[in-house]
Amino acid sequence: MSAICIVAAGKSLTLAAAAFTLSWTHSVERTQWHEDWAATPAGLVLTEARVKGSGAGMDPGEGARLEDGWWVWAPQAPAVPQLVLAASGATISPWRLCTVEGCLDLGAAAGDPVVIAACPK
Repeated sequence: MSAICIVAAGKSLTLAAAAFTLSWTHSVERTQWHEDWAATPAGLVLTEARVKGSGAGMDPGEGARLEDGWWVWAPQAPAVPQLVLAASGATISPWRLCTVEGCLDLGAAAGDPVVIAACPK
């Protein structure tokens, strides 16, 4: 099974999960955004994105469809080795990372960036 490695606030954490959802509230539009990610041997793969509306810097992607008020689409992007999330402490909400085991709030306080990656085997 794949695992997800997180480095935040000088601490590291390993989650025994092959997939996660990353969500946040857009700081300008105050709109929710959700992304589903999979940890693979090639890195992290974005499998689906959902946004509750559209606006500045958050246009729905190609092939988006409207489902229960959310624009939903499957981005066609290559795997990335890691995600680096800003942790300014000044945004409207923290990043929220959820797996089947539960959720974590990340980057709520100002500090070093939060790094999320597929753990090496």
